[in-house]
Amino acid sequence: MDQSTRLRMTIICALFVAMTAILAQIEIPLPLVPISGQTLAVGITATILGSRLGALAMIGYMAVGAAGVPVFAEAKSGLSVIIGPTGGYIIGFIFAAYITGLILEKTSFTLKNAMLANTVGMVVTLLFGVIQLKFSVDLSWAKALAAGAYPFIIVGLIKAFLASWIGITVRSRLEKARLLPNTGIKKAV
Repeated sequence: MDQSTRLRMTIICALFVAMTAILAQIEIPLPLVPISGQTLAVGITATILGSRLGALAMIGYMAVGAAGVPVFAEAKSGLSVIIGPTGGYIIGFIFAAYITGLILEKTSFTLKNAMLANTVGMVVTLLFGVIQLKFSVDLSWAKALAAGAYPFIIVGLIKAFLASWIGITVRSRLEKARLLPNTGIKKAV
């Protein structure tokens, strides 16, 4: 990758960090873990940018929040959020973005594959979230799943569909405009 492409990709990743921060502020409060737009942003990011850049954008998002910029849900920030009850979800975003993007790169960027990839990404995020929730609040596995996974499955599938549809549509347009680098990734036929 040449220097101008690297700069363009850095700017694009920063835009996805900003999008994630904005969508994080859209939320439905629940007792322990709110439903927010963060996971929608993770799916869109991974579907458009792929595994490596998607994960880098989520690392950037976590780093900006850890540094004190109020980008997490409820305009929260700091390391205390990352090590707190909901921090597992934020850590999971990195792995979810990577795995979602990787599935698409190994198959093709179609709506069907994106839906599968984003559903797997949702499960990855929930897995990280439930594990940290269980240990940080000292819950049983049943209570951690009841508070940290079950309420999010239906809305997570809706967000997976939206992320897939938006991501595939935007990715296609960015490729046509030559704003994404040619990575040799399989494209939809």
